[in-house]
Amino acid sequence: MNSPLCLLFDSDGTLVDSEILLAEVMGELLPEFGLPFSARQYMEEFRGVRFKTVVNTLEARFETLSSTRFDALESDMRARMEARMRAELDPIEGMPAALEALGDYPKAVVSNGPERKIRCALESTRLEHHFAGNLFSAYTLNVWKPDPELYRKAAAAMGFAPERCVVIDDAAVGVQAGLAAGMNVVHLNHFPEEETTPEGAVEIRHARELPGVIAGLSRKTAR
Repeated sequence: MNSPLCLLFDSDGTLVDSEILLAEVMGELLPEFGLPFSARQYMEEFRGVRFKTVVNTLEARFETLSSTRFDALESDMRARMEARMRAELDPIEGMPAALEALGDYPKAVVSNGPERKIRCALESTRLEHHFAGNLFSAYTLNVWKPDPELYRKAAAAMGFAPERCVVIDDAAVGVQAGLAAGMNVVHLNHFPEEETTPEGAVEIRHARELPGVIAGLSRKTAR
């Protein structure tokens, strides 16, 4: 292989600026189903967490939805979110240039979201060509971050050992999963005043820092 490293990118909040859109959609929709919720609450408590886990947590606090009501809720949420993404979604600032600079590295997207959502995000921001169809969805593999198995399965499919992979993730659940998988981890920390990058991960605060960090990790791995 030409590259000593494989880059495994999260999608929401890492490649694309979708977190606030999702927060707003959930803040509008969940109360319609009897589950009090706000966009701020998503950003502070649930960022990057599986949708079903968010709903289950709220059900424990308020009321339990029937399976039919949950299915209706999720269907409505996905439809509203896709419409917002197609109309409004932008890449994370600096990420398109960073991906261009990292063109020689094999890359994949590894997300807690459904594959349709991942594809919508990449298409809407014109980033899909960087990943050559290497998309790994928790819904397809039936394992969700912070379980490290999601990243391990993606690495195996890409043909790389965990120690030769770099996870790039903005959310605590993804950073935790990458570290537990035995991978190099770069934490794109959008909220450094509120969030601490755990020991073992490299913190960056802007995507423009990413190529330099990857170059350093590549040199270290090649030794």
